Amino acid sequence: MYIYIPAIPVSTLQKNCCRKFNLRITNAPCVCSTHTDLHIDWEVMYQAGQSKTIDMFLNFPVMDMNRNAIWKNPGKVPQDGIERMTKFWGDGSWKQAAYAKSPQGSFFGPEMVKQGNDDIVAAFRQRLKKVAGFKFVPQPLPMRNSTNAVVYYLFFTSQKPVAEKIISDIFRKYR
Repeated sequence: MYIYIPAIPVSTLQKNCCRKFNLRITNAPCVCSTHTDLHIDWEVMYQAGQSKTIDMFLNFPVMDMNRNAIWKNPGKVPQDGIERMTKFWGDGSWKQAAYAKSPQGSFFGPEMVKQGNDDIVAAFRQRLKKVAGFKFVPQPLPMRNSTNAVVYYLFFTSQKPVAEKIISDIFRKYR
């Protein structure tokens, strides 16, 4: 059984999905999708990982992040972009993944430099493992538009090594 979960509040997930389908007891996989924007709450991902029974597909929306939250000049990012990113990531630690101090000096103090998508994706992958508690998170698959730009990364998470192997084999065909 697969359950499609659009961008919904975690309380709705717990009330309507986890309880209805008894997800903490059964091995029902879960498909989470943010489509291509930052509207899923980290708590949904966290609860899925903590359940130890849910496998999850997740669209990691780098295009939306780059347009609305992770800019070259972090001081100019609108507050609603910061809030949406924090809600998606679960806390403010996304800023350490998204920005690093410039190796070149500046007369005005340390300058923060935007990191590439690969660095941000790698940090989120580690977060899914270490914070959410998924045992297996294979390398995500970059999903591209017609101009070959990455729109989002398709993540898969699981507690089972066989699931990781199957998904890794499928993802390898499309890289």
